[in-house]
Amino acid sequence: MSKTTRLKESLENLARSLVGKARSNTLWRQRNTVNLIPSEQTMSPLVRLLTITDPSGRYAEHKKIKALGDTEVYYYQGTGFIDEVELELIKRMKEFLGCSEVEVRLISGQLANMTVYSGILDYLNRVNRKVEPRRFRSVMNHHIGKGGHLSVQPLGGLRDYVSVDPVTERRAVVNFPILADNPYNVDLPKTFELIEQHKPELIIFGKSMMLHREPVKEIAQMIAGIKPKPIIMYDGAHVLGLLGPYFQEPLQEGADIITASTHKTFFGTQRGIIASNMSEGTDYFDLWESIKRRAFPGSVSNHHLGTLLGLLMATYEMNTYGRDYQRQVIGNAKAFALALKEKGLQVEGDPEVNYTETHQVILRVGYSKGVEVAERLENNNIIVNYQGLPDDETFTSSSGLRIGVQEMTRFGMKEEDFKKLAEYMAEVILGEEDVSQKVSDFRKRFTKMLYCLPEEQAKPLVDELVDILVG
Repeated sequence: MSKTTRLKESLENLARSLVGKARSNTLWRQRNTVNLIPSEQTMSPLVRLLTITDPSGRYAEHKKIKALGDTEVYYYQGTGFIDEVELELIKRMKEFLGCSEVEVRLISGQLANMTVYSGILDYLNRVNRKVEPRRFRSVMNHHIGKGGHLSVQPLGGLRDYVSVDPVTERRAVVNFPILADNPYNVDLPKTFELIEQHKPELIIFGKSMMLHREPVKEIAQMIAGIKPKPIIMYDGAHVLGLLGPYFQEPLQEGADIITASTHKTFFGTQRGIIASNMSEGTDYFDLWESIKRRAFPGSVSNHHLGTLLGLLMATYEMNTYGRDYQRQVIGNAKAFALALKEKGLQVEGDPEVNYTETHQVILRVGYSKGVEVAERLENNNIIVNYQGLPDDETFTSSSGLRIGVQEMTRFGMKEEDFKKLAEYMAEVILGEEDVSQKVSDFRKRFTKMLYCLPEEQAKPLVDELVDILVG
């Protein structure tokens, strides 16, 4: 047998093994387990297939050239279709957010945040280009141990953009103070004191452990008289798909910028966006232009055109079904939290609002028991995050579980279904029972995706895509 023949047979065996494992994993995650990770979402079949059509292997770098009359210049040929897709996505995302400007070329929420930091610093340093550019003198955000996202932390995405405080010798970041009786909400009087003391140039809302609305309106009013006014950024990574009248509308409440990933509560592929109302003629138009320059060529080259196309389809879905979905997600989360509480579990948050105003529910399961309980639930076909709670020393000593209802809501679960799921979780957490088969049977009732093009209308389009992709 020749070396070439052996290599071909080896490739076939490797492919067969990989495909078999991928198939098994997909069946397990999509048919036999209840996924409650708050940062994940299954895409509809059309969104999935559109992401692997021809644009997925192409480039479409472009920027506006002022010398050519502000013409948008593409650096590759064959980009007419993706230009159309990008413009349509911007239009539809503006409709969803009710804003005037959207940048859609970022490929993750963290990259969107870093692009904003870079753009703001360019804007702040615009007056004198002959000196070394400065960093943020002070930033206010949520502490990572109290729900803050990694991308807005000095140890994460913010690191290279914020100064070192000469007194503390640490990054010049001050955290929102929290309420003693509900550490998932901001203490507003103390926040005002800290703003007066530290004079942050950038205030960042948004968390990865997020149970309640952010006090955007209240803090926007606090800083209204400050000159220059701090910039308010709302990191909506976890709640993009919930933004609207049933939850929160940050730009209408006083935020200057929204950043977000597009695949948690939103229906999309894994990408990032930046949105604002900083149109031409507003005070911050130059800032928006700076942010766009940092998007390209500052942060991306190829911006993953397949996922851009898929995101457009997901945005069509969200604009069609989003309000119904939002109501159901919030209703499910509240019902789930109450049911878990009734089963004897310790639910975090404010009982006055049924413990949550988002898609998330937080459980306290005992000091440093988060990892063990999460693994036990996984063995019973229930997937959650272990989570450090505000009084935990470190994430590795997590006392909590972070749960999200958004994906299973999309697969058709309603309030009564989450009450049944609460029973199974209590049996595992409190009784250490094996309910893996019960959960698997339960999950099989929820395999048809809702809040997207109905199956009878989508199937001919799916078949058409499959035919061109593998035919």
